[in-house]
Amino acid sequence: MGLLSQTEVLRFKLSTIPAPLLNKLALKTGVVGKGVGELIKSIIASNINERVLDEFIKQEYSKKAKERRSIISDADLLSELNRVQHFKWGIEQGQLDNKIQVQFVRQFPRYDDLVSNVEKILYTSVKDYVICSWYNFWSTVIIEDIISTHPRVVPTLKNVKGVDLFFDGQPFDLKITYMPKGFSNPEEAISEPSKLAIWLYENQGAQRFGADNRLFVVLHDTKNTDESWRIKRDIDFVKNNINRFFDTETVSKKDEIVFTFQKHTYTAISKILLLAK
Repeated sequence: MGLLSQTEVLRFKLSTIPAPLLNKLALKTGVVGKGVGELIKSIIASNINERVLDEFIKQEYSKKAKERRSIISDADLLSELNRVQHFKWGIEQGQLDNKIQVQFVRQFPRYDDLVSNVEKILYTSVKDYVICSWYNFWSTVIIEDIISTHPRVVPTLKNVKGVDLFFDGQPFDLKITYMPKGFSNPEEAISEPSKLAIWLYENQGAQRFGADNRLFVVLHDTKNTDESWRIKRDIDFVKNNINRFFDTETVSKKDEIVFTFQKHTYTAISKILLLAK
């Protein structure tokens, strides 16, 4: 994607606002239009103060976050996450149906044998998979909230492919992940983060391919990579490092990387936030 102009960024920001809220913004700013596309054009043409737009988005995001916290507070959610003692997937992501077919459906012609092995083997694997998915989802919710409420970040109000937030005037797809085992030299992620960024782009799955600007939050236990998952719930450590990053970092041409995927070359802006301990 690369660096975008102010007008392009403004259009992106407006496109991440759901239609009812876009109408609310239009009324607030005195803009008239029919349909989302016309409203976006009219708001841009009105030379809206971008600070007004950012403040509107932040206020609406705060309402969404408050609704989530009315279901479970951050403190209670962290307490629940701390109940997880082991992090073992049991089944590779996307492989559950294949495992059921190959190892159970076609393996046991007798009903009692099938049920017995499902209870003895498959139940544990599925349980482990669900717990890992649950842990990743809810710990990510907390981290996303910390990032989205930073003063220099503008969150999105609806899912738009390739854009989760705006930082320093540019859109980013937020990826929270672990240090990949295939990256040969994790120490380089500190001295030369662009190498890790290129590796992450070039080794993404074909089904999830994207060349959008990305902000990678990479968790890494330097002593035992298998324990990196625990860092996600070390909320004080995570919050301090996130705030330090967004307080000091900027986005410029120097963050541009060039990578190759399936014999095609792409350009993107990428930032690495390494949470290592």
